[in-house]
Amino acid sequence: MPKITFLPHPELCPDGITIEVSTGTSVLDAALDNHVALEHACDKSCACTTCHIIIREGFDSLTPATDEEEDLLDKAWGLESESRLGCQATIKMDDLVVEIPKYTINYARENH
Repeated sequence: MPKITFLPHPELCPDGITIEVSTGTSVLDAALDNHVALEHACDKSCACTTCHIIIREGFDSLTPATDEEEDLLDKAWGLESESRLGCQATIKMDDLVVEIPKYTINYARENH
């Protein structure tokens, strides 16, 4: 089974965590199933950027991003070339190292 290492995040995962996951699982579901409370304001429907993550290792092993995901990522805070939406990034066979950005844009929570 592939492993995901979530790097330390001051609020969501202070010590970091490494977990084993089944192939075909989204990074968001893997996080939530292991008590890493990654935001997902649109309920995993690829309609926001609150589950924005940065893949530090294993980016090419994920399922490719759709045009819709790429368009949304353009609105994400701290966008990098290896950014993905956790709800859309599906794990294949390789291990991943994931960074959760310090900030996220959540229009619903921020009353926009």
